[in-house]
Amino acid sequence: MDLTSKQRSQLRSLANGIDTIVHIGKDGIGPNLVKQADDALEARELIKGKVLENCLLTSREAAEELAKATRSEVVQVIGTKFVLYRPTHRKDKKDRIVLAVSKKRD
Repeated sequence: MDLTSKQRSQLRSLANGIDTIVHIGKDGIGPNLVKQADDALEARELIKGKVLENCLLTSREAAEELAKATRSEVVQVIGTKFVLYRPTHRKDKKDRIVLAVSKKRD
């Protein structure tokens, strides 16, 4: 699933109000971190993470690796923080994030 720039913009604005819940440190991305991120994505759809100074990965590398492991999309990487998105199927429709639909030009 590829996000359009309009959808990324929408998700970035939603991410402004959420707290950082995933921290990647010197151990990098292990099975426990992937499980934590996967559970958070299933519950919230949109999560914010941070790469600590003692991590060997850059923010971009960490975000892309974690996105691949959790089958999610990288929305944004700024400095040491990143935002991931994955739609959930367990929530009620009213609680889900509804992405903007881009209009196709003919």
